[in-house]
Amino acid sequence: MTDAPPSFALLPGAADSPVILHVPHSAREIPPAVRSGIVLDDEALERELDHITDAHTARIAQTAAGLCGRTPWRFENRLSRLVVDPERFPDEREEMLAVGMGAVYTRTTHRGVLRPAGTDPLPLIERYFRPYARAMTEAVADRLAATGRAVIIDVHSYPAEPLPYELHGDGPRPAVCLGTDAFHTPPGLLAAARAAFAECGPTGLDSPFAGTYVPLEFYGKRAEVGALMVEIRRDTYMTEPGGPAGPGLTRLAEALAALVDAVTA
Repeated sequence: MTDAPPSFALLPGAADSPVILHVPHSAREIPPAVRSGIVLDDEALERELDHITDAHTARIAQTAAGLCGRTPWRFENRLSRLVVDPERFPDEREEMLAVGMGAVYTRTTHRGVLRPAGTDPLPLIERYFRPYARAMTEAVADRLAATGRAVIIDVHSYPAEPLPYELHGDGPRPAVCLGTDAFHTPPGLLAAARAAFAECGPTGLDSPFAGTYVPLEFYGKRAEVGALMVEIRRDTYMTEPGGPAGPGLTRLAEALAALVDAVTA
């Protein structure tokens, strides 16, 4: 699979910043060798990308980083999550396997066929998932070595109306959903997020999406690694599905910057 562009990028921040803004689902790029394994025609694939992509979240993170007193680090996935989803468990621990959305998706947001039955996920996991996980692990280790702690803030978005693939789509859908982890999300980080996003509309916890992303080397082991998932409801900043960003994007970027500054202080 030599046709692939770089699949991720670590964008340096201030040497003394512990914060990594993680943007795993903003891109739409699919290398041709991976595209050939997807059964959708081009029009259907574009529609699927409209639904599954966290559009403009890289721009939100970039804008926020430029507003911060101490620039956070940013780790961006440069490929679509339809290549691999770097935030899934790569094995049977992943609950989204129930709807064909493990590390390598075989089903669409509307539970249609994305890849043929019997597709072997291992080549894509080896080519894309494992290098991404190693690089993110190294980025966190670097922040720990430099500052004594690391704070991973995941920047995501989700649709105003639930899609058929969602396992927990019947709960609240606030303007900003804060995904937490009992071990890695300390009360101070959560309080800072609530305060930062207060002007963006109602916030809620772990609905419709829950949890955080922490590299497995640190997960449940290193309390110095804090983590929070920020899930922004798309109608607050863009036209759904897959449309342009609106004025709400700036307000959300300012809120994210306020959170980073509060965590960094």
